[in-house]
Amino acid sequence: MASMLHWGMPPTLKLPRADGTIVPFTLSGRAPIASPAGPITSRIGMAAVHVVADPLAPINPTLDVALDWDATLRFRHHVWSLGLAVAEAMDTSQRGMGFDWAAAKELIKRSVAESKTVPGAVLASGAGTDHLEPGPRVTLADVEAAYEEQCAWIEGCGGRIILMASRALAACAKSPDDYVKVYGRILSQAREPVIVHWLGEMFDPALAGYWGSSDRDRQVEALLAIVTEYAAKIDGVKISLLDQAREIAMRRRFPKGVRMYTGDDFDYPTTIGGDAHGYSDALLGIFDVIAPAASAALHALDRGDRAEFDRILAPTLTLSRHVFGAPTRFYKTGVVFAAYLNGHQSHFRMVGGLESARSLVHLGEQLRLMDAAGLLRDPEMAATRMRRVLAVAGIE
Repeated sequence: MASMLHWGMPPTLKLPRADGTIVPFTLSGRAPIASPAGPITSRIGMAAVHVVADPLAPINPTLDVALDWDATLRFRHHVWSLGLAVAEAMDTSQRGMGFDWAAAKELIKRSVAESKTVPGAVLASGAGTDHLEPGPRVTLADVEAAYEEQCAWIEGCGGRIILMASRALAACAKSPDDYVKVYGRILSQAREPVIVHWLGEMFDPALAGYWGSSDRDRQVEALLAIVTEYAAKIDGVKISLLDQAREIAMRRRFPKGVRMYTGDDFDYPTTIGGDAHGYSDALLGIFDVIAPAASAALHALDRGDRAEFDRILAPTLTLSRHVFGAPTRFYKTGVVFAAYLNGHQSHFRMVGGLESARSLVHLGEQLRLMDAAGLLRDPEMAATRMRRVLAVAGIE
């Protein structure tokens, strides 16, 4: 649905630029993108969602975790209300970057229970080995046991599994055969088909050399061998490599019934839109930020309107490439910043103090791009909140 202009003068604020100057910027005044009601049928669209820190908890915020549970769960309801699915407790929630397994267990339990209260709600949760510290004494058996513990917790809560990449496995595996052994054991035990997630080293440098090689072609072959052997246990594969051509090539080689979930935050319209040979479903961190646009675009695909799908998502792609710019792993800061601007949480604080991981120049540009994409649901509120962030840095 096209954005429309608000009546009245849109707000103006001062934003810092990369050259050190501070210049006035007037918001467009565009009304936010609205999504049609109802389920999405042509694709699966999963948003990997963030968590909302509790800014008033009496903890050391760089060492301990405390969540605002009401705000955290309310955001999941927001995503479900748009017809999107929720990917819970993944890297967008700062797994491996301050949000530990003990906190993730409680989040998964609460989110699974919450999903049962929403007709049609879809949720899957990340199982990894992040409670196992990589080290020279860690064995493949230790990795298997760690995976089994997290998978058992998710299934015990009544949830579905997203099998995340393991830093401990990357550190102790010696060959592709070691990955076949570990993944084969875990997949064979799963009650329901899982989503396998290959997270590239641009998101987590500790995962370099995953699948037993540093050569991308060999990595692909190793993963495809696992997918082919255990296809009955795999719902789909998410690859987060920011490599559109490789994703499409892999997708065409998957066994029938195994989905490709795009993790390409740099070019998702192409992979989701698809071609004559097929398409990718979506499991994206940027869908947390652009949820209304993602929903509206996928509803357009439901109607067979590829042009409208492309039109809606085109300006979001520029935004996504900015949010996920290098160092890519700090994209989480932009995700939470967007939630703050749009009133999904009352503050701009993050687990581990990660709100400081992006510069004010970066955040100012994100505001501009969100405005251009029709992703500020209340421009006046967004401007007021941006001014608060700027004031902390001395920009009045």
